[in-house]
Amino acid sequence: ELGTLGFECTLEEVDLEDITKNQMNTIKACTSEDPGTGNCPVLERPTFDMSKCLQGIYKDLNAYRAELKNFNDQKVLATIDEMMKALKTSSGSAPQPSAGIGLASFKERMRLCSILHAFHIRTVTIDRMMNYLTSLESSL
Repeated sequence: ELGTLGFECTLEEVDLEDITKNQMNTIKACTSEDPGTGNCPVLERPTFDMSKCLQGIYKDLNAYRAELKNFNDQKVLATIDEMMKALKTSSGSAPQPSAGIGLASFKERMRLCSILHAFHIRTVTIDRMMNYLTSLESSL
């Protein structure tokens, strides 16, 4: 938002940063490197691991939560906590929001803009994956 960051935060203004590229994430956990054939062969295989996929989604949320806590946006952190809690109800309590350092420099605000856009795109992927997993469960 212009009021929060001091500039218009649009996709055209930033280079997206994938903070989860070197770790397990939704994309790696829910797909295979071998695309095969068919409309959606990765998901049609009998080897599709639903728990690994859910774990990848959880790790994505946890990575973005850790990154965003430095910017001290309690509303975003609480939303991520609720998503994590829904995925891992048996693990006890979700991490509590902690005070961040705030946004000091323009470079930090640009990075926040980039991370928020990347997180938005990842949440679309997570939403689609969760819809797919729900359809799998209802067809059983």
